[in-house]
Amino acid sequence: MKKFLDNYGLSYTTLVMLVLIIILLAAVIALTVKVISLSRKYDKFMRGRDAETLEDAILDNFNNMKKLMKAFQQTKSNMDITLGSIRSTYQKMGLVKYDAFKEMGGNLSFALAMLDADNCGFILNSMHGRESCYTYVKEIINGESYTALGEEEKEALEKALSKTKGM
Repeated sequence: MKKFLDNYGLSYTTLVMLVLIIILLAAVIALTVKVISLSRKYDKFMRGRDAETLEDAILDNFNNMKKLMKAFQQTKSNMDITLGSIRSTYQKMGLVKYDAFKEMGGNLSFALAMLDADNCGFILNSMHGRESCYTYVKEIINGESYTALGEEEKEALEKALSKTKGM
């Protein structure tokens, strides 16, 4: 090896420096490739935008999120009001058709029970005869009547009470 170095007029120090230069050149080439790759990604990300418009876009997104949250809160409030008022609507029904008078046919008389979510409401009983029709209303509170109920009215009330909420 010494003969080789002497032939070309090189020393061990020069050889070590030459190897270090080659290693550093390889490192510079690798880093240059990475910088070019990152530069392309950055250009793709920023294409058509400068830093100021990118900041505006981010601020617009935050403003839109605030507006959406406000709209969501308003919608939630409206839904709570609506759901609260739905409890008082008639949700459960029981209907029984019957013959009030034996000479009549076709089950023209009926008892209709209508209840809300708290099982409050009314029973409408309509008795149809040849010469007349009688209609009675009885109040229902918490699933019970404080007036005596006929057989058909009891059956209509039981049908309504057996319904689940929302049916």
